[in-house]
Order: sequence, then C-alpha cells, then structure tokens
Amino acid sequence: MALGTVARLTNPSLWDAITTAILRQVVRAAQARKVYRRWCAEHGRSVDTPAGPMAVPPDPRTVLRLPDEAFADAGAKFHRTALQAAATAYQHNHERWAAMSPDELVKALDEVPRIGPWTASAAAADYTGDFSVYPHGDLAVRTWARAASPTVILPDDERGFEARWRRWAPDRPQLHALTLFTLTWGTHARTQHNGGTAPRHP
Repeated sequence: MALGTVARLTNPSLWDAITTAILRQVVRAAQARKVYRRWCAEHGRSVDTPAGPMAVPPDPRTVLRLPDEAFADAGAKFHRTALQAAATAYQHNHERWAAMSPDELVKALDEVPRIGPWTASAAAADYTGDFSVYPHGDLAVRTWARAASPTVILPDDERGFEARWRRWAPDRPQLHALTLFTLTWGTHARTQHNGGTAPRHP
C-alpha cells in the first residue's frame, strides 16, 4: 500500500494528549476511541469546526469536580484515578511541561501517579510530534508492522519487538520515521478496510 508523502499534525493540546493516552490504558484502541468520544461528549464542550461540531475533553478543573459516577457513566471508571491525578498535576505544571523537550516531558509525566511509562511516552509523542519517544512495543506498532510486512518474522513480546525495532532504526530520526510511517500506514489501512474516514483520535 503506497502512502506517498506523510504529514502528521502534532496535538496542539497537551491536556488532550494526556487524556487520550490515559484512556488508552489497558483497553484496545477501538474501545478507547469510543470511551474518548463519550467522555468528551458528556463532560467536555462542543467546538464548531469546518467538519462540523466536535467535542473536546473536559478541562482539568472540570475533571476534578466530577463525581465518581460520572466516570463510570462515560465508561472511564478504570481511568478515574489516573485522570484525577493527571488533572491535579497538570494544573500545577502545565506551563513547565509545555516547554520541555520530548525526553524531559516523558520523564515528568511518568512521575505522575497512575500515568506510567507507556502513557507518558504516548502523550509526549502525540504532543511534541517526536515518535522516537513513542512506546515502540505498543500493540498498534506490532499489529501494523506485521500487517505491512507479513513475511517478516517478528517477536511476539513487547520487549523483544522493541529491541528488534531499535536495531532496525538505530538512531533517533530513523526510529521516529519508522514508527510514524508504520502507525500512519495502519491508520490508512484501517480506513481503507472500513471504507470511510479514519476514526478521530485517539
């Protein structure tokens, strides 16, 4: 499948990037998309865009005011404590975080309770556009790498896959490009399979 020139827009909102990554914890991407949309529709605000009205995630203050049942109703019960911890930390640190390098941002986010290294890396890549910090053993990368090159035998486990991935792309620009193109190929393949427009983030 030929993609031609690939361009990926970075997420302009660090809070949205953090929210998206948290809602991806444990669940598969398709389920995370459903929860994200419901979370935004029920507790965020609607924004008019050229593509029509779209809902954005509730801001940190709103998240901290929501009762426990609001998380459950939106399908985000499991993610409640992570969202609340992230909202508290974001209010105190967002200006400092926004000025950090990708590596510094990963480290800072990883220090927030219930965030963890996977979520920190995914959020930092989404916000900064640097996919050399993305969690390269992620299921999405493994899935689309196998689909793109079905004849290549790849390790099944995350650590083994990531080690192979890094051997293929030993420097940072190569690692960024390989990961970005693989995920972009996967988005395009999913869109072609579904016969429509690619689902919105996450």
